[in-house]
Amino acid sequence: MDAEMDLLADDDGGEAERLEAAEAQADLLRDRLRLAVISIATSEGKKAGMEVSDPVVACIADLAYKTVEQLAKDVELFAQHAGRKSIKMEDVILTAHRNEHLMGLLRTFSQELKGKEPSSERKRKKSSKKDDNVMQI
Repeated sequence: MDAEMDLLADDDGGEAERLEAAEAQADLLRDRLRLAVISIATSEGKKAGMEVSDPVVACIADLAYKTVEQLAKDVELFAQHAGRKSIKMEDVILTAHRNEHLMGLLRTFSQELKGKEPSSERKRKKSSKKDDNVMQI
């Protein structure tokens, strides 16, 4: 039985490598996020004239990671529910449905982003022969 498992493991070598690489990438991203949160928490504490203890900073970093992880799952589910494989801004806005203030900020941000996009000129449709045959009064 162990020999069969070894053979199956050998057959999936490429898949195992991909999973291992994805896990390493996820670990790297998690560590970078935590370092950024630690830096922000420490900096904000100093601005307020307070010293934030290391266990509190670690707790804030863990909470931020878990929140972002849940956010990522939610936006993925919203996109799947809409029948899409890619996440759109509307999915991100939907994740804030329990926080009206945050949802408003996200909508404003989204509108600002749309305003910065280069406007694409739409070509006018050529009038059809039916339109040409309509009598004008």
